[in-house]
Amino acid sequence: MSILVKYSAFALFSTIINLLFQKLSTLIYHGNFELYIAMFAGTLAGLIAKYTLDKNFIFYSKPENKIEDSKKFILYSFTGLFTTLIFWGAEILFDHIFTTEYARYIGAIIGLTIGYICKYQLDKKYVFTEHTSCP
Repeated sequence: MSILVKYSAFALFSTIINLLFQKLSTLIYHGNFELYIAMFAGTLAGLIAKYTLDKNFIFYSKPENKIEDSKKFILYSFTGLFTTLIFWGAEILFDHIFTTEYARYIGAIIGLTIGYICKYQLDKKYVFTEHTSCP
């Protein structure tokens, strides 16, 4: 299976995880900053899922120990800051323009798609520098 197909499938899976956690968050909490709390919860869940999949099945990274893996996760998270701003910006924009939950999720999907396209290049260059892209 090609990297493009796998990466796209993992991006879709992580997007679904993100949106499910956002929905769960809004079912649990209603109040001030509801949208931002939901976006944070979804981002965290999606980040963990995507890191695990990318590390093991896209870049085939084998950290020598938990410290190395933790450093790699922190760097992976750091490269995600820029792409998270894209995703959050699109979601917030759609929420403010259209004021519906459905539109907000469309904005999230658009933002996540753009973000994941950028994120692959950042991760390849800065995070998984030892990658082989094959088993």
